[in-house]
Amino acid sequence: MEVITTDFIVGGRVMTLETGRMARQANGAVVVRYGETVVLVTAVASREPRQGIDFFPLTVDFEERLYSVGKIPGGFIKREGRPSEQAILAARLTDRPIRPLFPDGFRNDVHVVASILSVDHDHSPEVCGMIGASAALSISNIPFAGPIGAVEVGLVDNQLVANPTSEQSAKSDLKLMIAGTREAILMIEAGANIITEQQMLEAILFGHEEIRRIIAGIAEFQTRAGKAKTEFPVFLPNPELVQAAREAAEEKLMSAMRTHDKIERESRIAEVNQETTASLAEQFPDQVLVIPAVLKSLLKKVVRRAIIREGIRPDGRGLTEIRPISVEVGVLPRVHGTGLFTRGQTQALTAMTLGPLSDQQMIDGIGEMESRRYMHHYNFPPFATGESGPMRGPNRRAIGHGALAGRALEPVIPTESEFPYTLRLVSDILESNGSSSMASVCGSTLALMDGGVPIKAPVAGIAMGLVKDDEGLAILTDIQGLEDALGDMDFKVAGTEVGITAIQMDIKIHGLDRAILTQALEQARQARLFILDKMRAVIPTPRQELSVHAPRILTVTIDPEKIREVIGPGGKTINKMIEATRVGDKKVDIDIQDDGTIYIAAINAEVATRVVGMIQDLVRSVEVGQIYEGRVTRLMNFGAFVEVLPGKEGLVHISQLAHQRVNKVEDVVKVGDTLKVRVVEIDHAGRINLSHKDLIPMPEGFVPSEHKDEGRGFSSGRPSGPRRPRDNGPRRDMR
Repeated sequence: MEVITTDFIVGGRVMTLETGRMARQANGAVVVRYGETVVLVTAVASREPRQGIDFFPLTVDFEERLYSVGKIPGGFIKREGRPSEQAILAARLTDRPIRPLFPDGFRNDVHVVASILSVDHDHSPEVCGMIGASAALSISNIPFAGPIGAVEVGLVDNQLVANPTSEQSAKSDLKLMIAGTREAILMIEAGANIITEQQMLEAILFGHEEIRRIIAGIAEFQTRAGKAKTEFPVFLPNPELVQAAREAAEEKLMSAMRTHDKIERESRIAEVNQETTASLAEQFPDQVLVIPAVLKSLLKKVVRRAIIREGIRPDGRGLTEIRPISVEVGVLPRVHGTGLFTRGQTQALTAMTLGPLSDQQMIDGIGEMESRRYMHHYNFPPFATGESGPMRGPNRRAIGHGALAGRALEPVIPTESEFPYTLRLVSDILESNGSSSMASVCGSTLALMDGGVPIKAPVAGIAMGLVKDDEGLAILTDIQGLEDALGDMDFKVAGTEVGITAIQMDIKIHGLDRAILTQALEQARQARLFILDKMRAVIPTPRQELSVHAPRILTVTIDPEKIREVIGPGGKTINKMIEATRVGDKKVDIDIQDDGTIYIAAINAEVATRVVGMIQDLVRSVEVGQIYEGRVTRLMNFGAFVEVLPGKEGLVHISQLAHQRVNKVEDVVKVGDTLKVRVVEIDHAGRINLSHKDLIPMPEGFVPSEHKDEGRGFSSGRPSGPRRPRDNGPRRDMR
């Protein structure tokens, strides 16, 4: 098979698409090379359609290989396991823009796999995966209305940059992932360091221009390497069925749609659907499988017509009206910080936990990040929508929503030096009728403020929607579930009073222009300010004190050369401190950084302060003239050794124990006694000579001897007798 390659410029650097060398049995296979990043993307469609379903079965996988960055997987198994959080997010980035471009009624399974073979952190494997998926589908025989392009946009020194390098990303105020066709933007995912709506809009349009250049390169590649598209079966209803459904159910669905309560509305719609399905199944027995899709399409038309023509939303609100909001904090007594945010029939409870820096999440992946100090997790139990179901681990949607909420709050989280804690936020969705991820943003802000975390500013989020047809368009503020499912856009925007911190957008139609984006961003800003006012009315600023149940972390800085003194041989010294300050089963956590910064996390401030004192004593130098209260550690016939600081001993010569003559050291002190001493001398060998006599009053009537004691200090303590000959080693014959 011929190997075909095409080169084009992306972000000022060469990208190469290649097919015909790897994975030749797939419907479409493309190797994307960008710098030293290499990604193999394959697209395969099943030979037969899946029966009995009313959705398109598309699966996208992003397969990380740790050999791509020269790593061996951690743990005992030493091989890649289930996909990492980053891999799941990357797969979602690819899925969202390509899904709308498959034909209506297409029911064959399609599996897109991006295998990451080599990673150069200056060239994003996520971008390569998205472009590779577009190229693989475009050259395959699978029906696909592409190609699409994808690009990352950064904002470095106030300049927009396409596909920033690793160094540029570290300085960027924006990470914007954008994908679309030549005519329209289909997907936006962004995290930002509080930038304005105008800056975000310019970045989106800048990215779309780059996308057009990428699509031109893929189109050339498709011309050279593309296969003819195969006629796959498409399950679409016949016009008679559509007309019969309209006559039987349109008015009933309109009446049911205007029920304001979600559960009651869904119940009434289900009754209409059930009744109509039974009637239509008798008339069109060969079309039974497509009846649910017909009724869903009819409901979509009913809802959209009411919004555009009459300005009526399913719950009776105006186009820019926000549902009733309730804000509570401190609802869980033992938790470090809690926020309960309710907007209409969507409710998020966020709990915050503070921990020492050693609690950071370690990341075993292909990215540059090796640990995460701030974590945000999102849970969506089935009872949130009044349903029963299994409670398993987080699915892709939950991981994506948690990442979005976390990204929205990250710019306002204090730095490690400002707030040396690990933070974990968990948002549990207790009710859901649209925009639960943005409710999580609001609940998480409340939890942080309730917990006393000094965030830079409160953050709120809102979801915008769009309904557009030939008769007009309507941009909706605070969309609910029905408007999300049946509308043309889901546009989530989060930020502070000053600017945007996160965006996520999925668009189902072509023709999203600058005017629509501008209006949507402005409506989102107004809604965000409204919600922030509601939140500030309950808790205007972060609490001044942490929860009594939160650990207390103190910081001390020492000379890095003295770290070994704190740790001790085999960790003996540090373990001794930990045991000495244990309170029940609660131990202190001592985290030592290479630069000499030490973080002490304890059950309360008193214990933490005690540990700080112990560390300072360990690294403190003994000074001549200073007075210490030490512990007698051992006795010799010539004096007593006293520990003046941890690990630092000095000698009180027998002549320095008292003013009067002392015959035996044991007559004055014993091991374990506390003795106040003054440092008299530190000799050239670093030996410390101490005096206790200088600190006690002279006995009444005592007359000191005129004879000066010549034997003061370590040298006078040497026992009499023959000296040990110096060992000079073997003699050498000089003859």
